[in-house]
Amino acid sequence: MKKISIAIDGPASSGKSTVAKILAKKLGYIYCDTGAMYRALTYLAITKNIDFEDEKALVDLCLEHRISFEQTEKEQLVFIDRAQVTEAIRQPDVTNAVSIVAKHGAVRAKMVELQQMIGRAGGVVMDGRDIGTAVLPDAEVKIFLVASVIERAQRRYKENQEKGISTDFETLKKEIEQRDYLDSTRKVSPLKQAVDAVKIDTTGMGIEEVVKAIEEIISTKN
Repeated sequence: MKKISIAIDGPASSGKSTVAKILAKKLGYIYCDTGAMYRALTYLAITKNIDFEDEKALVDLCLEHRISFEQTEKEQLVFIDRAQVTEAIRQPDVTNAVSIVAKHGAVRAKMVELQQMIGRAGGVVMDGRDIGTAVLPDAEVKIFLVASVIERAQRRYKENQEKGISTDFETLKKEIEQRDYLDSTRKVSPLKQAVDAVKIDTTGMGIEEVVKAIEEIISTKN
């Protein structure tokens, strides 16, 4: 069976990463978490006191540090150089700033270059905001996941509770709405559905239901 490229896009907390990880494991594909790459860069900016609006300094961070992934039986770990930052990049300070860092054209150009190197060989599931439109425009399968703001806030709230991160539900809801606005209105590679992407509204759907729906779409490509 030919190994294809699968692009999964959608707004914050629409289920992209969870679904992408499950699909990659089932298919024996590489999983590339592009959101974690931008989060890692944002974490670097915070720890080194780099202004989120300083595009050149952010690009320099990309060049000076290596962001990588390591798959374990339980999860995928994220590293900056040799430091494991999987949980650190999911903290609220990073979450609330990542859309600002990700809006810069030069930053996105560097990240897209790295992501395309990973996706070039096929056999990859990649999720993010602009995978089907900018990173892997020739992907054989493109999915655009959406869900209501309330449901996405509930998912993020539950995730944070499980990780011991204290957050207020209404604050989370407002933060997700703000991220939606920033992601969809940025000038460079805004969040939008690719013309050939299949839209799936995951509101009220379980993860396995979403995975099954995507598997059915994949089956038509082989």
